[in-house]
Amino acid sequence: MKQKKHFPKPLIQGTPTAFSSARQAWFWFVRCQSSRVEGARVMAGAGDVIRPCDPDDIYNAVKRLHREGILAQAHLQVLEYYGLVERLPDSRRADEARKDILWREALDALEIVLIGRGIVVPGPDIEDDLNENSLKPCPMIWELPPCHM
Repeated sequence: MKQKKHFPKPLIQGTPTAFSSARQAWFWFVRCQSSRVEGARVMAGAGDVIRPCDPDDIYNAVKRLHREGILAQAHLQVLEYYGLVERLPDSRRADEARKDILWREALDALEIVLIGRGIVVPGPDIEDDLNENSLKPCPMIWELPPCHM
């Protein structure tokens, strides 16, 4: 019988900093995934800020919400798209009003899960690299490949 190999997570020195919102956690997750795709190894405690979770914890929370029927495929597409372009859907634009609703529904559901796990501690959402009021011209392309979760 083969013996299972166990690779324990490294002990992290320092105090983890929770996210202040699901939005902040989601954009962090997408950046981590983009780095992985580009070949980086995402390791716990390697960044400037120690987080209370791994990127996979955010992924698993979204996957669970999808499996339970709380998030539909349309929610996943909106999360994926706006995560990749690093901006929020703008409810003031007619072509993004429905996407804004899906975005908010998804993040509201995700936030409940992440608060329960101690990954999010609600507070002021400080995102220097995301300005809610800025509009980048970036059309929504529904021909994106489906998210396979």
